Amino acid sequence: MHTVPSIAPFQLRRKELERQMADPAFYADRRRAADIARERSHLEALLAVHGRWENLCKAVAEARALRESPAADDELRSLADEELPTMEKELAAAQFQLLSHMLPEDPDDSRNTIVEIRAGTGGDEASLFAGDLWRMYTRFAELRGWSTEILGSHPSPCGGFKEIFFAVAGENVYRTLRYESGVHRVQRIPVTEAGGRIHTSTATVAVLPEAEEVDVQIAPEELEITVCKASGPGGQGVNTTDSAVQILHKPSGMIVICADERSQQKNRARAMKVLRARLLELRQREERERYATNRRRQIGSGDRSERIRTYNFPQSRLTDHRIGLTLHNLPQILAGDMAAVLDALRRADQESRIAALCERDAAS
Repeated sequence: MHTVPSIAPFQLRRKELERQMADPAFYADRRRAADIARERSHLEALLAVHGRWENLCKAVAEARALRESPAADDELRSLADEELPTMEKELAAAQFQLLSHMLPEDPDDSRNTIVEIRAGTGGDEASLFAGDLWRMYTRFAELRGWSTEILGSHPSPCGGFKEIFFAVAGENVYRTLRYESGVHRVQRIPVTEAGGRIHTSTATVAVLPEAEEVDVQIAPEELEITVCKASGPGGQGVNTTDSAVQILHKPSGMIVICADERSQQKNRARAMKVLRARLLELRQREERERYATNRRRQIGSGDRSERIRTYNFPQSRLTDHRIGLTLHNLPQILAGDMAAVLDALRRADQESRIAALCERDAAS
C-alpha cells in the first residue's frame, strides 16, 4: 500500500480558491469562474474522502491493537479478528479513491471528443471492421446518454468504411474514450472467404479532444479552402451543388475533407472542427514527447500506430494487450457493452499514475 502524500497543499489550495471566489469581480470572467468553481468542488470531494480514510485508519489501528492486547478478553479479540479483514478492505478502497483524487486533473477529461476510424490492412474486411468499430462506439454512446454526429465518411463498396470520423458529446467523454487510440486487430472468417480460413485485418482509431477556437489559433492565411461537387451513389443521391469542402492547413500539411452535408457552410464548419482537434492533438503529442519518461507510465501512448487490442471472433474473445485483459463476451462488447474494458483501462492508468505520484512525493 502506498504512503499517502500530505493533505496540507490541497487544504491551502482550497483556501486560496475560496479567497478568489469571495472577490466581487470573480464572476467577470465566466470561463475562469467556472474552472475555479469546478476545482473547488473537486477539492471538497478530495477532503471528504481524506476524512473518511483517516477515520478508517484509526478504526483499523484500534482493531489491530485490540487483537494484540493481552488485557482484552477472548470475545473482544475474536470480534476484532472477525471485523478486521472487512475494515482493511474498506481502508484499501478508500486509500485508492483518495490517491485517485490527488492525481492532477487533465483539463481535457471533460471535453467532447472526435473519433476517427480508418480501415488498415485487410482490404474489404478491414473496412467492414471499421464499420463494426463505429457501431460499437455509437451504441456505447447511446447507453451513456451521449450524442454522436458524423462529421465525415468515406464508405467502401462492401458496406463498411474506408474512414469515418464523428463527434461524441456528453459528460466526461474524453476521459472515458481516451484509451481507444491505436491499432485494433480483428481475426475472423470474412463473408467473402469460401475456404473458411481465418483472416487478420486492422483498423486504426484516433480519439481527439475537441478543441475550441481559443485553444487553437488559426490565421486565415494558413488555410487553403477548396470546394467541389460531392460525389454520390447516383440518382437522387448525387449532390449537384458545390458543397464538398477540403481544407489544407499549410503549416502542418493537414488536409480535412467533409462532404456528408449538402450545405457548404455545414461541411466547412465540420471540417474546421476536425482540423482544430487534430492540431490540438498534435500540440499535445509534441508536449508529451518532451516528457518521454512520464509517457511510458501511461496505458499506451495514444499513438495510433500502436497495436492495442485483438477481437477474435472464432473464440468470442477480446484481448487488450496493454493490460493483459481477456474477455469472452465479444458480441456483447461489439453491441456497446464496453464498460468492463474501459473501466479496467482507467483503473490500470490510475494505478500507474498513483505509483508515480507517490514516488515523487517520497523523493521530495
